[in-house]
Amino acid sequence: MRIARVVGNVVSTIKDETYYGYKLMIVAYLNENGEPEGVRHIAFDAAQAGVGDVVLVNVDGGAANMFLDPDIIADLTICGVVDHYTYAGRTTQLN
Repeated sequence: MRIARVVGNVVSTIKDETYYGYKLMIVAYLNENGEPEGVRHIAFDAAQAGVGDVVLVNVDGGAANMFLDPDIIADLTICGVVDHYTYAGRTTQLN
């Protein structure tokens, strides 16, 4: 899992029917200083996140298992909105 910030959303009016009803968000992973890394990724949203939220992103091959739909395949799924985190003894409050 990685911590990331939601920086945008994806609108797709034509897609495989398996993916209808699922929201796609653009995320930027955060480095150890809480700053976004340069690369952006697209992730399914299972946590009702919004643009600007700091989120926990499941990055393993089973990332879509939380949807309980065996037909969904995803590498990245937002599985939680982060309230605060502690790294190297420093706590960062987000909300």
